[in-house]
Amino acid sequence: MALSTQRASASFVSNESAARWKYDVFLSFRGVDTRKGFVSHLYHELCKCQGITTFFDDRELEGGTSIHLELPSAIKESHIAIVVLSPNYASSKWCLNELTTILQCMEARNTVLPVFYETNPSDVGNQRGSFAKAFDEHEEKFISTEDKMKLTQWREALKKVSKISGWHSKDSKCESELIEKIVQSVWRKVQATFTLLYCSQKFVGVNFRLKQLSSLLALDANDVRFIGITGMGGIGKTTLAKLVYDKILHHFEVHCFLGNVREVSKINRTLIGLQKRLLFPMLKEKIEEIWDEGWGSIFIKKCLSNKKVLLVLDDVDDLKQLEVLAGNQSWFGMGSRIVITTRNEGLLVQHDIATSYKMRGLNDCEALELFSLNAFRKEQREKDFLELSKHFLKYARGLPLVLKTLGSFLHTRGQDAWKSMLDNIHTVPNPTIFNTLKISYDGLEDIEKRVFLDVACFHKGKCKEQVIPILDNSFEVSSSIMIDLLIEKSLLTIEKRVQYDNSAKYFIGMHDLIQEMAWTIVGQESKEPGLRSRLWLPNDIFHIFTTNTVRNYVNTKFKR
Repeated sequence: MALSTQRASASFVSNESAARWKYDVFLSFRGVDTRKGFVSHLYHELCKCQGITTFFDDRELEGGTSIHLELPSAIKESHIAIVVLSPNYASSKWCLNELTTILQCMEARNTVLPVFYETNPSDVGNQRGSFAKAFDEHEEKFISTEDKMKLTQWREALKKVSKISGWHSKDSKCESELIEKIVQSVWRKVQATFTLLYCSQKFVGVNFRLKQLSSLLALDANDVRFIGITGMGGIGKTTLAKLVYDKILHHFEVHCFLGNVREVSKINRTLIGLQKRLLFPMLKEKIEEIWDEGWGSIFIKKCLSNKKVLLVLDDVDDLKQLEVLAGNQSWFGMGSRIVITTRNEGLLVQHDIATSYKMRGLNDCEALELFSLNAFRKEQREKDFLELSKHFLKYARGLPLVLKTLGSFLHTRGQDAWKSMLDNIHTVPNPTIFNTLKISYDGLEDIEKRVFLDVACFHKGKCKEQVIPILDNSFEVSSSIMIDLLIEKSLLTIEKRVQYDNSAKYFIGMHDLIQEMAWTIVGQESKEPGLRSRLWLPNDIFHIFTTNTVRNYVNTKFKR
């Protein structure tokens, strides 16, 4: 019979896990005891669990005293070994050799999972009962010194595996319950490896931010907490959420990272797929019972209300997404933590989430380190490129996305290319940076877009109380609420400045790249400046007067 491996398809499984292990699970068992019953059912459940690759050798006959040639490689290429220690396990020389190899490869990393099936650890470790009988038979046939050494190795292997924490069939009411426990444990271990290589990457400026976020999470508190991570596009919200998720997931019974919620919701026009991803480890084949978002929400509350859950909802941009995926605290068991990343702070307020962490840009030292890692593939900058690097740092203003994108583009390029890039950087926007930032603009209402473009073109750095009347007059609406909404959506900022008379005034600001994005949007309206909705550059204004190409449009504005 053929060797069998199985991986259920799953779009959310990281390729990085596959790069490290060929198999997630290696099954070791005595065929005559468990192949057609317990192990067959266990293998079937593992195959149904999305993202788990299982090596299952289902050949009936042994090919001698040595492990088959394929098995040592399969063991070495497996992350976890499930060893089903049944009464006749020790009667198989094949199984004993297999167990010895498993312990040699996996004992140090603590990924050997024993199942004491209709036996107990004491009999296994001390070779009593059926294990004693098996070794009596082996000793009759093993005469040479080499054979005696093999027997000693086998005894030592059984002694070691008997001391490893695992499962006892007698502790479960039925086999299905035992299998469920095993699959859940394996799923958690495998899921934790999906981001193993991701965590090994070099991240800059995260330690301090992780510490701040961890204090908000307060894992020692036995309550249910919703925590938001907010900030403009490209600031590093997803990276921070992923790092904290990987750091603390082992504290929870159920953990799930739902990435790019905004995009998935937009493409699929439904959140059912995300609900299924969250619930799959518990529902498995019953997942097909979820046919609409309402049922999905009911299942989430039913399945998770008594479990300690870590859930990350990444890039949320609509209140419905929160309502459908994480309704309220009663949906989750005590100790649960729900982390939401969003550009829109207002969504958190609407969903009664009072705790949030505001992402800030990298400081100068952090920015230089991140830029150097991408441009030079090392933390230290090249001396010949230092002055040029400073210009790119000034342009990025601490935004990680920009530092990584530009640094990677400039990698291996000479100084002439760097200088050319600087010459064009304000007039030819990088598509990756522009499109990422523009997501926030695309999510605005029409009136919000118009107010935003006006502020970007004419009012950045001005006092709010001076700008509001101008905007009110321009759009014939109360613009104060519009300014507040744009602040919530991470497009504008407000800076408080104390005046000489100790009074306070508030000034409207925005990141330079947000402003450049707005300018590009206006510039894309027409190649002819006079046909655009807004004019603010002196050269453009001079051009339209000298060429008489000004647009006959009441909302055309000139920067004073």
